[in-house]
Amino acid sequence: MTKPSLPELLDAAVTAVGGTARPGQAAMAAAVAEAVDDHAHLLVQAGTGTGKSLGYLVPALAHGERVVVATATLALQRQLVERDLPRTVDALHPLLRRRPQFAMLKGRSNYLCLHRLHEGVPQDEEEGLFDQFEAAAPSSKLGQDLLRLRDWSDETETGDRDDLTPGVSDRAWAQVSVSSRECLGASKCAYGAECFAEQARERAKLAEVVVTNHALLAIDAIEGAPVLPQHEVLIVDEAHELVSRVTGVATGELTPGQVNRAVRRAAKLVNEKAADALQTAAEGFERVMELALPGRLEEVPEDLGYALLALRDAARTVISALGATRDKSVQDEDAVRKQALASVETIHGVAERITQGSEYDVIWYERHDRFGASLRVAPLSVSGLLREKLFSERSVVLTSATLKLGGDFNGVGASLGLAPEGTADDDSPQWKGLDVGSPFDYPKQGILYVARHLATPGRDSSRTDMLDELAELIEAAGGRTLGLFSSMRAAQAAAEELRGRLDKPILLQGEETLGELIKNFAADPETCLFGTLSLWQGVDVPGASCQLVVMDRIPFPRPDDPLMSARQKAVEEAGGNGFMAVAATHAALLMAQGAGRLVRATGDKGVVAVLDPRLANARYGSYLRASLPDFWYTTDRNQVRRSLAAIDAAAKADNR
Repeated sequence: MTKPSLPELLDAAVTAVGGTARPGQAAMAAAVAEAVDDHAHLLVQAGTGTGKSLGYLVPALAHGERVVVATATLALQRQLVERDLPRTVDALHPLLRRRPQFAMLKGRSNYLCLHRLHEGVPQDEEEGLFDQFEAAAPSSKLGQDLLRLRDWSDETETGDRDDLTPGVSDRAWAQVSVSSRECLGASKCAYGAECFAEQARERAKLAEVVVTNHALLAIDAIEGAPVLPQHEVLIVDEAHELVSRVTGVATGELTPGQVNRAVRRAAKLVNEKAADALQTAAEGFERVMELALPGRLEEVPEDLGYALLALRDAARTVISALGATRDKSVQDEDAVRKQALASVETIHGVAERITQGSEYDVIWYERHDRFGASLRVAPLSVSGLLREKLFSERSVVLTSATLKLGGDFNGVGASLGLAPEGTADDDSPQWKGLDVGSPFDYPKQGILYVARHLATPGRDSSRTDMLDELAELIEAAGGRTLGLFSSMRAAQAAAEELRGRLDKPILLQGEETLGELIKNFAADPETCLFGTLSLWQGVDVPGASCQLVVMDRIPFPRPDDPLMSARQKAVEEAGGNGFMAVAATHAALLMAQGAGRLVRATGDKGVVAVLDPRLANARYGSYLRASLPDFWYTTDRNQVRRSLAAIDAAAKADNR
């Protein structure tokens, strides 16, 4: 029997999911297959509506070797495992003459821990050890969540938190889950044979396609202990998110509360001298943190340096002593010891990292109204780490609707540690970029309107002219507006002001769960939804409910963001343009994602309105506009109001 061709396989898969053939999808599938066969690297921009999931799944399944697919969002992970992969495998089975296995793998804390569930949580010294089900009143929300978790543990096959519907609070989940550092290990745990996390790992070892997330991919790369099974091919979907997710995993934090918890956890397990030394070091650190002012620390101040050295040394002593001491009054000592060790090792690791003072790290203080001060350390760049850990020994395909910024892939490529496309470099792997376009006719379906007449937004200005403009646009559109704001404060101020002015329902992020907000927004065309950056990528509302997407300003990083400003300065010191490489690239990525909320289907029409004149007037404006879909462009406020009114009238006529 002849081997089926890629077009045949893609056609079978597309038919199975009820789709139609798309040239962009076919071009993507061919490029992915070629990259995989040649052990090469590929960056693919596939616009909304291309069907990029099938564009990489079909060549991945046809390849026959193990492929890891890493996504940024839970929604896409679920879509792949619950919808796309089952249908695709069924469709390809008759042609491939085999049925590829697939599995989902997440970090250990995403799975229910049977040991925690049945033996209780090792509690801090001041609270004593207790059974969480006894202690939480059945009438309380926590008590109800825990009882539901206990019932669910008898029914679930996966133990995966995301399979629990409705979900439970983070506080409740923390009572029944462990981090990888707190885990006893399957061989030492009484429940090791039934462990959900271990079962997920075993399924992943047998699967041809393993679906995971960016965070686990980062842990696998950074921590040196392999979490993912060996694989020939890595496909990173939503690849525009990868750098920020890897940075998050590589960021360390110390807070007085965290240090004090570690002291309490270790106190009963080590000799008095070691416990007292850690307690004294914790008190010294807390005194320094009480005076901490937010901002970057170019050098570690002397008092902080002494406090961190004391913490590091005391933590090292406790780690050594933890193995020797046994206390008969401690129940479930192995679990208590493991939790204490995890807490103290984290403190030792972060304190040592900061005291060593690498030139490649950025250190800063943050202050939170509710949680107080924290000390943080993050890598100045993760590009070297990604180049070394991601691109060696496997073929890597990175894909997203937004990888081509300012007209090329080099900005995103540089953030991943790649040299400019087409240049040969001993240290940097070769790669190709491909933009397969979109099935949407952006110039006919959408308008990009820049409110050129408005005042340039200042840092603390009230922007009454912007609110007037926003109110007029919403009126013209008949509601149907997704408002994307650069800060929560701006979103709240706009919602408060316009609720008093307009006879339209305005939903605000934070007043309800995101899922509920999106459902209500989609259900009523007159409704508007206002939110901040985290909304920019999570909203998928095709049709007449979202015909106006408004951005209040260009979302540059805050000037006082320690990490972004340090990265910008480093580029400038190396002779580059720090503003363009860091701030403009950051803004371009977010704006491209925001603008992508407008056209989600072939019949969608509408306006993306940017209420910041710098997009039209500033020199960098053309770079940002080149990163957005190719909408028809105007700065004419009367024209855009007429267009919105016409789109609104057409939508109402269709609804009759």
